[in-house]
Amino acid sequence: MKKTINSNFLWGGSTSAYQIEGGWNEDGKEMSVQDTKTNIPKNTTDFKFASDHYHHWREGVAMMAEMGFKSYRFSISWTRVWSYKNNKANEKGIKFYRDLINELLKHRIEPIVTMYHFDLPDFLEKKGGWNSRETIEEFVNYAKLLIDNFGKKVKYWLTINEQNMMTLASGAISGLRDYTLKEIYQQNHNMFLAQAKVIKLIHELTSAKVGPAPNISSIYPNSSAPEDNLAALTFSNIRNWFYLDIAVFGKYNVFALDMLNKNDSMFDVKPEDMKILNNPLSKPDFIAFNYYASGTVKATDPNKNYISKYGGKLDQQTGFGLKGFYEQVQNPNLKKTQFGWEIDAVGFKNTMLELTSRYNLPLLLTENGIGGYDELDEKNQINDQYRIDYYKNHLKEMLKAIEMGVDLIGYNPWSAIDLVSTHEGIKKRYGFVFVNRTEDDLKDLKRYPKKSFAWYKKVIATNGKDLK
Repeated sequence: MKKTINSNFLWGGSTSAYQIEGGWNEDGKEMSVQDTKTNIPKNTTDFKFASDHYHHWREGVAMMAEMGFKSYRFSISWTRVWSYKNNKANEKGIKFYRDLINELLKHRIEPIVTMYHFDLPDFLEKKGGWNSRETIEEFVNYAKLLIDNFGKKVKYWLTINEQNMMTLASGAISGLRDYTLKEIYQQNHNMFLAQAKVIKLIHELTSAKVGPAPNISSIYPNSSAPEDNLAALTFSNIRNWFYLDIAVFGKYNVFALDMLNKNDSMFDVKPEDMKILNNPLSKPDFIAFNYYASGTVKATDPNKNYISKYGGKLDQQTGFGLKGFYEQVQNPNLKKTQFGWEIDAVGFKNTMLELTSRYNLPLLLTENGIGGYDELDEKNQINDQYRIDYYKNHLKEMLKAIEMGVDLIGYNPWSAIDLVSTHEGIKKRYGFVFVNRTEDDLKDLKRYPKKSFAWYKKVIATNGKDLK
């Protein structure tokens, strides 16, 4: 019997706190690394005001409800709910998220809450950040705060967003300084320990489900040469499976360990660490994943530096390379977005099939989308047909994956509402809803539904049956 989308499928959208909320220093919120970062790309805005969701959240939820959202994946700002200055919970910050969650539930929208999305408290960064084991326990304490306040109403938790991208791109995403390879992977190990402890905590204290949220992409070899195939296999393991093998199987991926040992950069593992990582209560209930594009790699020139250039760019989808192992290259078979990311709808299906065949767990799509230059016309409308085409092609492949047996429980594309892109600012727009501001002018911040808004509303209403 052919498998189809069930009536409980979590159609929705995604955002992150630092990219949408604004209110960067209001009501007791303290500084995160996103507030203090200095390496903001030229001609882009910072995150201090973002889309001002902090003051427009009711309007935002109303528009999500109008689209028919069944879920909304968002993150909580650590520094909004906990004050290191006062060493206690910030009640105004907690009230903000309690009100948001209650409003979502009033509209029958399931909150899917990310605990950590690139915004470490600056207080902890100055004490060593994720290089310090103290941050592990701080993350556990923070998680306990969230569970105590929201645990009775949140059924789906995500631990850490795109840990693999924070590791592979190092400071390019989080805005921190450059680290040695060993430091980077020590941070990564400490994050794994924090995640394992928090998953255990959620299982002990709630009936909710929890999973990690890495950025996962199918990886292709640049040619049929055996060396390119090995490069693709290596990159796929280091980029993707390293971050899920440890969470699901409780063991470190051999490709990643081989890479670190050959680079004399193996992180330190204490005897008790593997017990923490192997605790049955620390295993995820599902795998959340972000997908934007596939990747293509070739065997490397032995004289290449650690990071390949890929046109001078390094972000979540482009520019990765490792001397002696792989170099990411452009795929001539794929079209690109206005901002240079490749478009691969078939790769979306391939990625879900790889995840299912390797881990056999339910999947939850937590990011998928296309950023472009959207502008209001003379009628205050936005014709983002290119976004509709992108989603239509990806959803068709998603349905094929489900028919083949993939247990996908929800689709929450990036993003519900326009927000500030980490690398390209507000000019790179992802949302179904337009926010009226520019890089240097907040204007009136008025919300306007785009053409894709009505299209997605119809998709949800027909449970994915109408993809015209």
